[in-house]
Amino acid sequence: MKEFSLIDTYFRDVSFQRKDVLLGIGDDCAITQIPAGQALATTTDTLVSGVHFLPDADPKAIAQKAIAVNLSDLAAMGAEPAWLSLSLSLPNVDENWLKAFSEGFKELTEYYSIQLIGGDTVQGPLAITITAQGFVAADQALKRSGAKPGDFVYVTGTLGDAGLGLDILQDHTDVDNAEHKAYLLNRLHYPSPRVFAGTSLRRVANACIDISDGLLADIKHILKASQCGACLQLDKLPLSSAMVDSVDQDSAFHYALSSGDDYELLFTVSEEQKSSVDRVLACSNVPATCIGQINGAVGKVDLKFNDESYAYSQTGFEHFNSGESSNKHRNNAKRA
Repeated sequence: MKEFSLIDTYFRDVSFQRKDVLLGIGDDCAITQIPAGQALATTTDTLVSGVHFLPDADPKAIAQKAIAVNLSDLAAMGAEPAWLSLSLSLPNVDENWLKAFSEGFKELTEYYSIQLIGGDTVQGPLAITITAQGFVAADQALKRSGAKPGDFVYVTGTLGDAGLGLDILQDHTDVDNAEHKAYLLNRLHYPSPRVFAGTSLRRVANACIDISDGLLADIKHILKASQCGACLQLDKLPLSSAMVDSVDQDSAFHYALSSGDDYELLFTVSEEQKSSVDRVLACSNVPATCIGQINGAVGKVDLKFNDESYAYSQTGFEHFNSGESSNKHRNNAKRA
């Protein structure tokens, strides 16, 4: 199968069709229309075999994760997703793999009402690059730089599940409870971007970021941009029952603090807006938990457990860190 027949077969009609796409796949460029009063938010992420997913991973899961990590970035900015471009590098044309990949792609684009508008296919090592675009009013976009001393720190969902799921997948640990095991692996393979929560938080949050490289690594981005510090209460960390029932407390804290791929939202709100968090998130059906507070100690993160200092040295994943494994998953899943 040649490039253009591959595109026609698996990607031309693979996604939801939007009215604001004036010209989609088939020409040298797509032509789209931005709604009046909206700004365009754009993000790009690449998933590489052996770094972001295992070589034998389910292609449906790869497709959905590739979309989800980009939608998570849009969610962190409070943007409503609209369009995707896909660049797909394939070592060979495996029609069974492509069929499953395109099915996974179609399922998630239809759920979020987003359209694939273009991209590229090449022969090479397996890698997926997606550019996602969405809309947000320029004066409502959530940023990393808006946190202020006195703000409360919140996270959506539960933390660390994907990291524990990866350790199960790589036989670094085992979970006897079949239901818990399935839940943890599903959290790894099929992350849920908090799109609806992100658009709701535009009204109350001062700063926001998605948790992709671990809670500690990602909160430091907010602290650097906002020139603040933070104190986090480990006894407040939201942990799933699968996590609590499967590992000891210190291991659970490690997964929650340093393992990546959670794709939850980390955000700050003022004391005046704290009472509004549950109300604005009610429509998204995603719980949020207050885990600490912003302070003036620039760049510093203090960890406490039951109001006592908690010593912890690891952070999270970073590409091109010569002192660590090049495999993101292995790096994120190391035990403390």
